[in-house]
Amino acid sequence: MALIKYITDIEIEFGAIAKLPDACRAHGIKRPLIVTDAGIKAAGLLQHAVSALGDLPHAVYAETPSNPTEAAVRAATAIYKDAKCDGLIALGGGSSMDCGKGVAIAVAHDGPLKTYATIEGGSPKITPAVAPLIAVPTTSGTGSEVARGAIIIVDDGRKLGFHSWSLVPKVAICDPELTLNLPPALTAATGMDAIAHCMETFMAPPYNPPADGIALDGLARGWKHIETATADGSDRAARLAMMSASVQGAMAFQKGLGCVHSLSHSLGGVNPRLHHGTLNALFLPAVIRFNAGAASIQAEHRMSRMAYAMGLGDIPDSNAAAEAVANAVTAMNARLNLPTGLAALGVTAADFPAIIKGAMADHCHAMNPRLATPEDYTAMLNAAM
Repeated sequence: MALIKYITDIEIEFGAIAKLPDACRAHGIKRPLIVTDAGIKAAGLLQHAVSALGDLPHAVYAETPSNPTEAAVRAATAIYKDAKCDGLIALGGGSSMDCGKGVAIAVAHDGPLKTYATIEGGSPKITPAVAPLIAVPTTSGTGSEVARGAIIIVDDGRKLGFHSWSLVPKVAICDPELTLNLPPALTAATGMDAIAHCMETFMAPPYNPPADGIALDGLARGWKHIETATADGSDRAARLAMMSASVQGAMAFQKGLGCVHSLSHSLGGVNPRLHHGTLNALFLPAVIRFNAGAASIQAEHRMSRMAYAMGLGDIPDSNAAAEAVANAVTAMNARLNLPTGLAALGVTAADFPAIIKGAMADHCHAMNPRLATPEDYTAMLNAAM
């Protein structure tokens, strides 16, 4: 069965942050907890959101780590309960939004967080009793503001996914103004994250034509504008296009992802200091080449359609199109000054067994158009080094 669901209320325009108090009122939130991180606070973006709230009482948790943990969820949950909050505002990148979703679960459900992880069979245990969440992205990458999932490192060290339609933010307030001062390196890494979402969900085999159309359009927008947004962060048209690409990637990836994400989720658990978007960018070329021969890829001419959306021309042959797309991603990574490979991040062959074990267990593994074996993952890791 193919479930097609689109998805939540999205405000996307410059100045959209001003609609934050209206969004709270619309969903009965009278005392929100703002979940964010120290960098957002230092950059003045937290104050921007607080000013928009006006006289609406609120509390703040500003210690979200770059890869959110169950410990961070517990700390934020304690503040939520102590301050008698009744809803959440997740302000920041994917980390803050994932942490906020973890809090939304924890304030309404008992037991350790892993109880509700997808691979533990926990998705049906997440009920509509979760705290209402409003998402305000300050990067253009994860698309978590319109997604039903969160990725959190639980107490046993695993980096697990949590998925439920109950976790979809009630409103996504997407204000490109909040991204104008994002540094070039972070603009590049988060932008490639959005592009990876568009590409990988387009390659995923489930039947969902609306998702395919949204993903292809998001890919075209992101690919056209990422270099401009990175080189000139003040370019408003490029910032709007990248925010749209981010939203579109996540609107589409309810269809599924694949080996790019099973690998990046796993490696992010092995080394939480590594940036998820950067890992996606580095894994993309190897996974594209691996996927080229999949029956669903060839039957739907998916490599050729991605090549066309990226401005690479009309390349009817699937293998030739895959090679062109993979080479273009590698060249884009270089132009954006992203790392040249996993080795530049300190990854070694000694890390491979743990990465592969995590990838095989990841919720994205089975959604790839070709089912990868441990040997396939080894080859992909070597290619990404």
